[in-house]
Amino acid sequence: MKLIRFGAKGKEQIGVQIDGVNYDVSAFGGDYNESFFENDGLAALEEFVKANEGKLIPVPDTERIGAPFARPSKIVCIGLNYKDHAEETGAAIPAEPIIFMKSTTSLIGPYDQVMIPRDSVKTDWEVEFGIVIGKTASYVEEANALDYVAGYVLHNDVSEREYQLERGGTWDKGKGCNTFAPMGPYLTTKDEIKDINNVNIWLKVNGEMYQNGSTKNLIFSVPFIVSYVSQFMTLLPGDVISTGTPAGVGLGFNPPIYLKPGDVIELGADGLGESRQEVIAYSK
Repeated sequence: MKLIRFGAKGKEQIGVQIDGVNYDVSAFGGDYNESFFENDGLAALEEFVKANEGKLIPVPDTERIGAPFARPSKIVCIGLNYKDHAEETGAAIPAEPIIFMKSTTSLIGPYDQVMIPRDSVKTDWEVEFGIVIGKTASYVEEANALDYVAGYVLHNDVSEREYQLERGGTWDKGKGCNTFAPMGPYLTTKDEIKDINNVNIWLKVNGEMYQNGSTKNLIFSVPFIVSYVSQFMTLLPGDVISTGTPAGVGLGFNPPIYLKPGDVIELGADGLGESRQEVIAYSK
């Protein structure tokens, strides 16, 4: 299945996408949140959709598409997980996954605007393959890791490089600004991604292709990442792990290229759809 949420920000309703058409399933009740995933909501939703085949109402094209799940308890990210990206930034290839966090308040919909933070001059892009956790995971073995996954999501890990790299402390400073986590357009359940080790991901800015990679080039695989992160924190249903970005970020160019108001970011991944964000200047 492909799960969507639609409607005004903070008032989203739930839906599904079937054969490219978005349908309203708000009659199912609830939201795509921790409780939904924890209580086997995916199986119940699938039964609901089957029982209402031919009766579901399409979502109007004019409706805003939100993030495909409610705000999770945490957004965990893996840094430098593509060899070519580590090389372009001049960083060493990590011996173990680098973990950092994005604030959950940075989560927005796939077509919402990305706002450059106040006084920022180094806001950058990163297309990533995201993992959505389906059940509580703590000290999970790699061999069983995918049993804890609900599905996958497209993520633009927007980053402010000065805050991240020049202001001391952890990377989190440059990762959690408002609007810095566009996700969606939908959550794709894991059964629909036949080979998680060969998913193409790409990103364009103003129509020019900057990133074109594949999960086959991940340094640390999806099962390993889920297992590894679960050794350090309990992952709750609905949590997101973003697996890293391939080469082609603005920081990697000489001179670097950074986002400015009016720029348009387009990105996509096999099986995860495409998203588009317009960049705007800071405003309160």
